[in-house]
Amino acid sequence: MAIDLITENIKVSDFIFKIAAATIAGLLIGLEREYKGKSAGLKTNTLVSIGAAVFVIISLQYEHQFGVDATRVLSQVVVGIGFLGAGVILQKENKIKGLTTAATIWCSAAAGCLAATGLYLELLALSVLVVLINLIFGIIDSKIEKHIDKD
Repeated sequence: MAIDLITENIKVSDFIFKIAAATIAGLLIGLEREYKGKSAGLKTNTLVSIGAAVFVIISLQYEHQFGVDATRVLSQVVVGIGFLGAGVILQKENKIKGLTTAATIWCSAAAGCLAATGLYLELLALSVLVVLINLIFGIIDSKIEKHIDKD
């Protein structure tokens, strides 16, 4: 009985650690979007990361049962996030807005999946890369847009 209780506590602590990792990654990714005033910012990216992690963690609880394919949930996270991302894409006149925000939401879901599977170094690399890409290429994009507007 005591061994079962210890095992269960380890599972709970593992769950908490994975959710914490997903939360931190979502916060880092969302902070950049929030700073830029985008429609899907801090809360959205954090919740997407947490939600993806929870769904994957749940699926992993059943991975050793006959006929269960835990990767199905991963693929459904990708599909589900596609619908959420589509909601932030808008067409204004001849410009399409929100593609980067939609892609960032997708990356937040991927971060949650990495956290759920315990791939913490990969999670760190993804989070840093997403933030750097959004920051660096955001600067480059704005310089290009200013140059185009001058012409």
